[in-house]
Amino acid sequence: MYDKDPTVTGQAARSEATRAKLVAAGIELFSAHGYAAVGTEQVVKRARVTRGALYHHFGDKRDLFRAVHEELETRLVQDIAAALAAAQEEDPLAALEVAARAVLDVAIDRKVARVTLIDAPSVLGWEEWREIDARHGLGLAELALRAAMDAGRISEQPVKPLAHLLLGALGEAAIMVATAPDPAMTRAEVEPALMTLINGLATDS
Repeated sequence: MYDKDPTVTGQAARSEATRAKLVAAGIELFSAHGYAAVGTEQVVKRARVTRGALYHHFGDKRDLFRAVHEELETRLVQDIAAALAAAQEEDPLAALEVAARAVLDVAIDRKVARVTLIDAPSVLGWEEWREIDARHGLGLAELALRAAMDAGRISEQPVKPLAHLLLGALGEAAIMVATAPDPAMTRAEVEPALMTLINGLATDS
């Protein structure tokens, strides 16, 4: 077996580091100012890279924004998965409530919500935004529902359609909160309805 060429390995590492800098700069700028208000010159200046480096990794500003949205979605799903894991041992159905509240926490965080819930649907288009949302969250929703069914907290039924419907409800609730003039007040109205929906799945409801 041949050893890896250290020159090639070093170039790949530098390239990945440059991409990470651009995504980090995009997260900071898009979260603070919104997609429309951020120019590529601001991004390369914040990332301390050249414009050529930007276009080497991303076709345009929209392409960078997509990478930013994907990165934030990955982080959010990891946080929600951790919250689920901590709660599932107690009660898998209650764990779904924990996950739902974590989604609403994101919606009320103006900086994160600006990217993932306000700008993403319009910049990427509804269909692409939903595809990314499902790709990151559907598996987690299926696992959570499967755990609740195995524990007898939800009646046995096809998991995938139920997971799609649950994600849809969570997404709509999050958008309602994120786009409201008063997110805190809207969350106070939305959260009980969302909890009622989740608890309606219980076998003893």
